[in-house]
Amino acid sequence: MKSDEVLVIDLFAGPGGLGEGISSVEASKGIYPFKTALSVEKENCAHKTLTTRAFFRKIRHKDSALNDYYDYVKGKITREDLFSLYHRESSAALQETLEGPKELGKDNTLIYSRIKDLVSAHKGPKVLIGGPPCQAYSLAGRSRNAGIKEYTAEKDKRHFLYMEYLKILAIAQPEVFLMENVKGILSAKINGKVMFPSILKDLRNPGKVVKDKTTKRYRIYSLVTEADNPLNPQYPKSSDFIINTEDFGVPQARQRVILLGVREDIKSIPSTLKKTDNSNLYIENILSDLPLVRSGLSRKLDSHEEWEKTVHRNAEKLENILLEAGYTKKQIGSLDLKPHSGLSRKNMLCSDLGVPKIPEPLSSWLVDMNLGAVLNHETRGHIETDLLRYAFCAAHAQLNNGASPKSKDFPASLAPDHANWKTGTYADRFRVQSANKCSTTITSHISKDGHYFIHYDPKQCRSLTVREAARLQTFPDNYFFEGSRTQQYVQVGNAVPPYLARQIGKIVLGLLYN
Repeated sequence: MKSDEVLVIDLFAGPGGLGEGISSVEASKGIYPFKTALSVEKENCAHKTLTTRAFFRKIRHKDSALNDYYDYVKGKITREDLFSLYHRESSAALQETLEGPKELGKDNTLIYSRIKDLVSAHKGPKVLIGGPPCQAYSLAGRSRNAGIKEYTAEKDKRHFLYMEYLKILAIAQPEVFLMENVKGILSAKINGKVMFPSILKDLRNPGKVVKDKTTKRYRIYSLVTEADNPLNPQYPKSSDFIINTEDFGVPQARQRVILLGVREDIKSIPSTLKKTDNSNLYIENILSDLPLVRSGLSRKLDSHEEWEKTVHRNAEKLENILLEAGYTKKQIGSLDLKPHSGLSRKNMLCSDLGVPKIPEPLSSWLVDMNLGAVLNHETRGHIETDLLRYAFCAAHAQLNNGASPKSKDFPASLAPDHANWKTGTYADRFRVQSANKCSTTITSHISKDGHYFIHYDPKQCRSLTVREAARLQTFPDNYFFEGSRTQQYVQVGNAVPPYLARQIGKIVLGLLYN
């Protein structure tokens, strides 16, 4: 690795969203200074995705190799065939991802050894990135934990995975680090005490925690709030660290905490993220060029013919249901509810693509005109009654300026068989992603049933595909997710939006070479 290149170590990498954004930063035309040297991920399918993308980055400027990559993601050749064609690049990609899934806290000997070797060999700047798993911090995770008999936060090792981050800070002593997590980390408690102030204190002085006096201290910055005293940044509110992604070109209402650490001997002061125009970041603009697909049918014969019969029956029922819900015939007549015909559950053909409405510069970031396919664009199955509910939700949104219906808006004939349906506890059990708004937060729950992620088109009556969720997360269209569809959803839902990470990477680059 050249001395003017920035060595990047990515911990808890997931499918690689944070690393993807940072590695895409150009210092000048064709010069990408951030080089990911190590990515650590324990989940097998996410690791496979990570390795595939690491390979892509190594061949993306070689036309013949890129065409072979396209053949792989389109299913024309196997991964083994692709890697055997480019042994040097595939070996480097596998080395970057430690040859297989590895877990911090379990495989530390290997991980520490590799990091020490990398740091020793590299004479330029270093950056550590990553976010400890969020299940113990997230509000949803804490709600689930509360229902587990004898669960105590003090014994949940996930609360303390940031300590592994501290240990590697002490080993690598990078000039800059980025630590990402969910908003819930700000309020998570141990023994009744909020953890976040202690986490900040530990990150400022990791050597004290790991008992290494040679470890340098760090200043911790917010990426959205300027510090009153930049050389000794302190923030009066923990909420100063919250990033609202839709403010920065991501078509999604997603809140994340990202801490920027700068080693105390680095005198440069980081800038903050600059807000962008989000007036055109509507879901319909982001997704409307993707091919139409039909939902699958669960618990019955799943065929094109059976689906068309089902949705035609539902379309006839939907008019009466909307009348039951209080809409007039004139309002219902304003909707186009005639079902699509001739749809498949999976569509990779670019001949079926519409004209992109994605605003620049996001369009150039997402769309690959040379790909010739739409990847990971396959629907899940739904039971017939849910198809009708999905169509109702999408129609309701069209009649109410994009508002998703609450349980009180559902007519009795469409109410699901849930004991708590009328209590309000599950008021938004079904939630449509409105065409004229940013999406709600894409979470790993999208892998479950899709009820929170209903497509805005009542004629498709389905939940979002992996590719649609990936677009809303700002993964480029040529980013291929490995594993089963369920595993792909989990990867997308847990990831950092790469387009946001790219903007953060530009701040880090300016900090290092200012």
